[in-house]
Amino acid sequence: MGDTLLDIAMMHADNLIARAKEGDQHAQGKVVQLWYKRIYNFCYKFFLDHDLAMEVSQKTFISMCKNLPALQDNARFKSWLYKIAVNYCREEVRRRKGTRSVSFEAVWSRDVEDSPKWESTSHKMDNPERQLQQRELSDVLQGALLELNNEQREVVIMKEYEGLKFREIAEVLNISENTVKSRMYYGLDGLRKILERKKITKETIGYGF
Repeated sequence: MGDTLLDIAMMHADNLIARAKEGDQHAQGKVVQLWYKRIYNFCYKFFLDHDLAMEVSQKTFISMCKNLPALQDNARFKSWLYKIAVNYCREEVRRRKGTRSVSFEAVWSRDVEDSPKWESTSHKMDNPERQLQQRELSDVLQGALLELNNEQREVVIMKEYEGLKFREIAEVLNISENTVKSRMYYGLDGLRKILERKKITKETIGYGF
């Protein structure tokens, strides 16, 4: 329930991936088309830079086409593709500083579990004043997120914005689910402390939780 047509298409893409693995260029192009937006969005949130996100996305899909025949389990394609993107992002982040975005509500959530509560609530901000306030908070959060270490940033972005489950993130990063949850918890806790240091709390902006 709640799946978009793109989500449904992705869940039924095994045949397309199989053809792409065999070198079918048309199928490879369809796979890129199917996944490009999600990978680009991930990279953009990682850097908040369109050109850099485009560059990393391009590298990701070039690598995908080159290495796809080596993928043994088509069911693991999603985590495999994100792993490629994460590795290229890591390469860039060693040389550059980027900004990210995270929902304000998630920062004050104490539960670290798979739940709809992790979804951004920005779409509910239909009041112009609240929309402006949300944009300003987003800018603050982007700066605060930069103060986290790379491991925590990766998990927060994949969980909060990309909607990956802890199991999938663990597979992408080749770590245990408990480690993923720990990084998520300490990442959000770190963000709370940074924002509180800046005298920004959920009470100061009138959010009701």
